[in-house]
Amino acid sequence: MKLTVWTYEGPPHVGAMRVATAMKDLHYVLHAPQGDTYADLLFTMIERRNHRPPVTYTTFEGRDLGEDTAGIFKTTCQDAYDRFKPQALIVGASCTAELIQDDPGGLAETMDIPVPVIALELPSYQRKENFGSDETFYQIVRHLAQPLPRTPEVSVNLLGPLALGFRHRDDIEEVKGLLYEMGIGVNVVAPFDATPEDITRLGAAHANVLMYPEHAETAARHLERICGQPYTKTVPIGVGATHDFVAEVAQLCGVEPRKDLSRLRQPWWSKSVDSTYLTGKRVFLFGDATHVKAAARIARDEMGFEVVGLGCYNREFARPIRALAKEFGVDALITDDYLAVEQAIAEAAPEMILGTQMERHIGKRLGIPCAVISAPVHVQDFPARYSPQMGWEGANVIFDTWIHPLVMGLEEHLLAMFREDFEFHDEAGPSHHGGHAPRSSDIGGPAPQSPRDISETEKQTHDGTGSDVMIWLADAERELKKIPFFVRGKARRNTEKFAADQGLTEISIDTLYEAKAHFAR
Repeated sequence: MKLTVWTYEGPPHVGAMRVATAMKDLHYVLHAPQGDTYADLLFTMIERRNHRPPVTYTTFEGRDLGEDTAGIFKTTCQDAYDRFKPQALIVGASCTAELIQDDPGGLAETMDIPVPVIALELPSYQRKENFGSDETFYQIVRHLAQPLPRTPEVSVNLLGPLALGFRHRDDIEEVKGLLYEMGIGVNVVAPFDATPEDITRLGAAHANVLMYPEHAETAARHLERICGQPYTKTVPIGVGATHDFVAEVAQLCGVEPRKDLSRLRQPWWSKSVDSTYLTGKRVFLFGDATHVKAAARIARDEMGFEVVGLGCYNREFARPIRALAKEFGVDALITDDYLAVEQAIAEAAPEMILGTQMERHIGKRLGIPCAVISAPVHVQDFPARYSPQMGWEGANVIFDTWIHPLVMGLEEHLLAMFREDFEFHDEAGPSHHGGHAPRSSDIGGPAPQSPRDISETEKQTHDGTGSDVMIWLADAERELKKIPFFVRGKARRNTEKFAADQGLTEISIDTLYEAKAHFAR
């Protein structure tokens, strides 16, 4: 663990919270001190949930450490059961409470609680949030699911969707639609909206659809071993992956791979004039492994982009991401340090970023358009509208989401070409970077102060080489501004490097073109 401004994953007990919050009639008793009680903040503010998460804290204080904190836990556990009457309890400790070694699981076993009590062993100082969600769901399944006779009709379980997930609610509906077209029923969806009683019925399905491996792969493997249920390996994000998913499910369930493509518009749009001028764009991908793997395939095979960098923050999936990166001819970035991600993006100088909310902020700092493809996400990524990532409609949504920032970038370049025009002067600022437009009170008066724009970011590089050591002559500076903003930073750095190698201290328009010719070879 380390102290940081941003974090891709919280401690593992946050993953357990996500499972508990997604389910019904399950309660989480968390042994935690004052200060670790932030579940309400996570779920009611970010995901806009209309009810509080089912988490009860012991909330011990510093003065309690010299007394019986184990007694505090047992009292809290009994009170939580008496108040909420859940079908099952899960119990565990937060990262801070883990240090006092009270053993919540062992304490709960000594109590006479008439429902299943599932102890969670989540090593807070070795593992993180996605491990916590995967392990929690696995323990719930291990304790409650048993082999059962198969349902009369062909059915599957949908495993993995949970709280704070990226479009999980809508992905469920889209996958259900894909299955319905093939005559396959849905036995249980879990953890999302499932009860502990529903978990006991998992064994009746013919197979499992693993929607999000980060959250349910261990449980899927357990069900395959105990209940003889095979599970899918393809995640249906993108047109190609959805075709593959339909074929895989049909084979597992012994049905015809029927498809209704009437709602799929992505192939038509991707061939239209509106998108063909965007092909060949250089993109950098970063997020959770599932969405990065899907996005890489979509970017290369369906959008015609060039992947210049990719990586993930969950180390449990480092091996498949490294294999994927090798396939794309790039080096995989496996890290949870957003500063390392920012540096890698700056060095790659892509024209677009596909990432998390962290990369959205990084894109703003570097002046690079960004589309969010993965958790962690902010409140704006929980739209009220139907906006899946999976299935045919998901392919449409992804196309729109990715094209939007590029179209805005193209618009910005066109505006920059007319930067001397009275309407599109520099002081107006980039239209797609909020808060830059001049106030109406400034119109007609002195020109407003130019906001910090992309060109300011371009003047700084990670190795300390910047335009402060070079003098850019006016004609060269004007010519540089004609270069699209999303590659202007790289052009500036290359030109300055070329000039430094030539022993120059001034950059003229001739130097700019000589540098361009040099790096084009």
